[in-house]
This record gives sequence, structure tokens and C-alpha cells, in this order.
Amino acid sequence: MSSIFSKIVAGDIPAHKVAETAEYLAFLDISPLVYGHVLVIPKKEVDYIFDLKDDLYQGLMLFAKKVAEGIKKAFPCDRVGIAVIGLEVPHAHVHLIPINSMNDMNFANPKLKLSQEQLADVAEKIKAEL
Repeated sequence: MSSIFSKIVAGDIPAHKVAETAEYLAFLDISPLVYGHVLVIPKKEVDYIFDLKDDLYQGLMLFAKKVAEGIKKAFPCDRVGIAVIGLEVPHAHVHLIPINSMNDMNFANPKLKLSQEQLADVAEKIKAEL
């Protein structure tokens, strides 16, 4: 069965995309911790990030680095944190989150509830910096 992320890749489910290549996709988390919270995935569905072939894993990290640079410009912060948890969706993915303190990456924090218009604005700000 396809993951929700594979359905986004296929275009079956809409997403606020910020960057895309033939192998990778970056899109907004619909329940972000902060403005600019992005998910980066390989388009190939692999459940566990460390099961990715080396070249796909390395490419994912290089792609994430480029996206993080755009996030930092669009949403000035001390750093863009990266988290790999991988339990919520069975598709390898990394979270890129603008942070100014360790608490900004606490997944127990309340999530933002953004409208589709707000999400589109966030995505456009990041895309403009890539």
C-alpha cells in the first residue's frame, strides 16, 4: 500500500511543494511546529531512512541542505534543525525546522494550525529563496 507521501509524489494528494527534482521532493508539513517546517523525501518509497541505497541517501541529504539554505533565508533563524524520526509515515523523510532554541524542535509542542493560504504563502517565501 502506498504511503501518504507516495500519494503526494503521484499527485493524488495536494501538497505545498517548495522544491523538486526527479528523485526528491520537499513540501510543507501540514501540522508544522513553526513557520517554514518542511519535509524532504526521496520519491522512491522506502520505509526506513537507513535502508536507502547509499547514493539515494547522500542525494537526499544534499537536496535537504539546499532546501535548508532557502528556509534560513526565508525565515531567519539561528539554524535549520534536522530531525529523522520516521515512525509517523512509513516513507523515509527528514524534517527541516527553523530553530532559535532547542525547544523549537520539540515534537511535543503544539502544532500550528495554518490555513491553506498561509501554507501557500510560506511555500512561496521558501521557493523565492531557492
